[in-house]
Amino acid sequence: MAPPRTYRCEAIILGYTPLREADLLVTMFTRDQGKVKAVAKGARRSTSKLVGHLEPLTVVRMSMAHGRNMDIISQAEVIRSFSELKEDLTAIAKGQYLAELVDGFGAEASANPGLFQLMIDTLGAVEADSASDMPLRFFELHLLQVSGLMPELYHCVECRNELEPDAHRFSPNMGGTLCLDCSPDDAHLRPLSLRALKVLRLLDRSEIVESCRLSPDDGLAAELKSLLSTTVSYWLGKEIRSNSFLERLNKESHPEVYI
Repeated sequence: MAPPRTYRCEAIILGYTPLREADLLVTMFTRDQGKVKAVAKGARRSTSKLVGHLEPLTVVRMSMAHGRNMDIISQAEVIRSFSELKEDLTAIAKGQYLAELVDGFGAEASANPGLFQLMIDTLGAVEADSASDMPLRFFELHLLQVSGLMPELYHCVECRNELEPDAHRFSPNMGGTLCLDCSPDDAHLRPLSLRALKVLRLLDRSEIVESCRLSPDDGLAAELKSLLSTTVSYWLGKEIRSNSFLERLNKESHPEVYI
């Protein structure tokens, strides 16, 4: 029996590009089908019922139809708009960063409900406190976790001994933390302070609300950002474009940190 031609799904809009005269090619991450690209016919016309429903960083309930080459969006109902987030430039930039990572790590036609919920929870945390970077750090670590790429934080990845409370080294390409006695030839090593290791473990064990209460000093915040963004970029296989815009906003907001 042939699969049904139409279906419904919940989706987070990641972005869109103009297509033909009045259509949009929409990239979304769905709860049950993973990443999906679909056409919204006539969505750029002011009279379209889809106007305002397909904005990036919006959670939408979709009615879709299987097309010959690409699925077609027939109806859309906004579930959560994150309207306050979209009124804050810093929050928008952080949301775009999250969307770029989900687009990169999410696979087409491969469900990852953990990543879907992680995206929604993190957008909510960013909307609640756009000044804090801890939602991004939580997201980066748990993005690796739900993608099957969680770095090792409790044992040396080389000798497998339990890590003592001390400064260690971290290697994205080796899969996590190395004790001071192990230095594999092909490891891309970077220092890992005891404070950073403790925070990473706390992020691993905590819910996002608890994690976002953390307020690391500038030095620790920079170390966590460098470790996690480097690891995410390594597995993504490319630089994260939206990161440069976030860096620019941070420099404008906190120029004293970059002197």
